Amino acid sequence: MHWLWQLIVSILIGALSGWIASKIMKTKGGFIRCLILGVLGGALGGWLGSLIGLGGGWISSIVLSVAGACIIILAAKFILKR
Repeated sequence: MHWLWQLIVSILIGALSGWIASKIMKTKGGFIRCLILGVLGGALGGWLGSLIGLGGGWISSIVLSVAGACIIILAAKFILKR
């Protein structure tokens, strides 16, 4: 049952992170888009954070997820404009 709570919390943090990143980067999208951005951003941010020695708490997880989602949005804008 513990894994279920972890999954629910991860989804909520992902959605929140994607929503924050979409506000920072001034993009539009619904819940599913924010969720996908947040989850991908969390993976990217977590990986980058582990490379430089960051992570471990709730706040750092959200900040790294938002940063990762912003990087993904920026990369998508760059790729799609070509």
